[in-house]
Amino acid sequence: MGLIRRLRNTQRAMERAMLGVSLRDQIRNEEIRRRTRVTDIAQRVAKLKWKWAEHRARRTDGRWGSKVLEWRPRTGKRSVGRPPTWWTDDVK
Repeated sequence: MGLIRRLRNTQRAMERAMLGVSLRDQIRNEEIRRRTRVTDIAQRVAKLKWKWAEHRARRTDGRWGSKVLEWRPRTGKRSVGRPPTWWTDDVK
């Protein structure tokens, strides 16, 4: 989620730069998005992720891609706190 937030912030900054709008102008993000007609980066990333997951699900030739997705590193100790979120958690 932190990466998505940073991508969104960067996209908004780029859109403001394209329009020549400053943060001091206090124009809402929805208005800037309407003017630029650019799709949200988070939606685009999610769409591409699902598209790749569908592609991976159809492949059955035993390449290393599926093995990498299912691999869990063995460190010997459990980490403190919340378990890490894996890329495949969204797909499951």
